[in-house]
Amino acid sequence: MATDMTNRWEEIQNRLEAVSSTLERGFEPDSEKNAKILKARAKALAKEAEKHERDEACLEAVEFLLSHEKYCVELIHIREVYPLKDLTPMPCTPSFVLGIINFRGQILSVIDLKKFFDLPEQEITENNRVIILHSEKMEFGILADDIIGVRYILLSEIQPPLITFTDVGAEYLRGVTKDRVVILDGEKILSDKNIVVHQEI
Repeated sequence: MATDMTNRWEEIQNRLEAVSSTLERGFEPDSEKNAKILKARAKALAKEAEKHERDEACLEAVEFLLSHEKYCVELIHIREVYPLKDLTPMPCTPSFVLGIINFRGQILSVIDLKKFFDLPEQEITENNRVIILHSEKMEFGILADDIIGVRYILLSEIQPPLITFTDVGAEYLRGVTKDRVVILDGEKILSDKNIVVHQEI
């Protein structure tokens, strides 16, 4: 009887020691695992929130610089962003026409919008890019001093154009963002006959 009790007591002690050892070994990894799970869940929720935001009425635009000011134009009006190279000036053209480029075998005029918005002139550098705007009837490039990137803009956050713009420049604006990025009206720019220089001119 005493022997049985001793054996049972030893068995209980062994089990307790085994459980204690398991807890000591397993607590830290479980905590790390839980932390990783929580982090993954938070990341997934952030992505879901971002997706939800993008699912709201919004536009996708390319953001760029003109004389250290930020502008953007909706992606649906852009065919490509192209390096500014082999620019050829065109005589007897309006001052806003920077010149022409050979874009994949196609001759396109390049427009300097700084002329319309009364912005300071900038020297041409390796950062300059040509944003190729296109529609069914028209295609030409606009000069960008530098490309910042692509961004999503909620339509509900677009504010009226700044009153500091001249009447000439204001007609090409769709609005501004909360962080004062000017949104250009790509459709207006492409359809305005006064801003277009045809190849035959």
